[in-house]
Amino acid sequence: MALSKVQGIGGQVTPNLGRRNLIVNGAMQVAQRGTSATTFAYGTVDRFKPTEGSTSSLAVTQTQDTNAPSGFSNSYKITVTTAETMSGSKQLAVFHAMEAQNLQQLGYGTSDAKSITCSFWVKSSVTGVYCLSLYENDDNRNIGATYTINSANTWEYKTITFPPDTVGVINNDNGGGLETYFFLSVGPDRKSADNTSWATWSAARFGYGQVADVAGTTNATWQITGVQLEVGDTATPFEHRSYGEELSLCQRYTFIYQPQYYQAFPIFGAGSNTAKWFPTFPVGMRTKPTLITKDVSSTIQGFNYVSGSAIAFQGFTLSEGGDLASNVIVTFDNTNNGIANGVFGHWRWIATPTGSYVGFDAEL
Repeated sequence: MALSKVQGIGGQVTPNLGRRNLIVNGAMQVAQRGTSATTFAYGTVDRFKPTEGSTSSLAVTQTQDTNAPSGFSNSYKITVTTAETMSGSKQLAVFHAMEAQNLQQLGYGTSDAKSITCSFWVKSSVTGVYCLSLYENDDNRNIGATYTINSANTWEYKTITFPPDTVGVINNDNGGGLETYFFLSVGPDRKSADNTSWATWSAARFGYGQVADVAGTTNATWQITGVQLEVGDTATPFEHRSYGEELSLCQRYTFIYQPQYYQAFPIFGAGSNTAKWFPTFPVGMRTKPTLITKDVSSTIQGFNYVSGSAIAFQGFTLSEGGDLASNVIVTFDNTNNGIANGVFGHWRWIATPTGSYVGFDAEL
């Protein structure tokens, strides 16, 4: 698919680029939850996480790293802290999910379906052949391709073009549309069937072509940045978005309140030793979110505006709200009934320990 050309500044002929990148946070700028975590879940860089299958002893650290190729300030890094042999159906990958309604321009499931091209910068202590697999949620289909890291611990630029899927349909909704899996290690049962064309997903075709084994070596590393997925068969220069715009895109899926001693959130006395908080969000979240916290319960402070007294909270739980994503009620269990029914107060927390947070999760 050829890109259209337009007359640029100074008479230059340039591609008609517009908004191209289907990946959110591809430059790894935003890390609302923190810069380091030891979990197979979202823990650092927004919209990217490690995922493992059938492993038992494998342990990794994920970090937002400041080491990056020219033109970038951050990368997403996986470090193996406890190695494991990738036998059977074991696997280690880095995952990114895209919302279905943001992918309608691909035309999947029609004769007008379009090719897509993924480009990225990658670096690893382990050289060899790696697999990148795309998974189509609504019709349970996938395709894969390989790339090679030639030199250890060296940033290398890669591009992969995937053919269109004229069969599988991506629904026009807020569910998952496409998932990317950058495989780091794959057991033999996950790569025994060819996946180089679109077809129904099976475990055997998931990581086809993967040879390199990052998970098998303690202290092995793999990192990535500049991830771009765009319509067409040509990789264009990375679309750098401002930090504010990238943060806003990330907050649709996760919103973390940054701890500040003087930042207070209003609460409403609900009786029965409880107080309720009705949070607001800077953008509409993908779906009704779930409360997430880290190291906060022991640092919460409350205040009753009427009595002028402090309030001690012993915990809080998410209660049912309405159907709207913004209609979320958080109920605090109050030990001393410090806010009477119908009385307003506020709550806040201090950033102790470092990295504590309160937030809401609507991830795919």
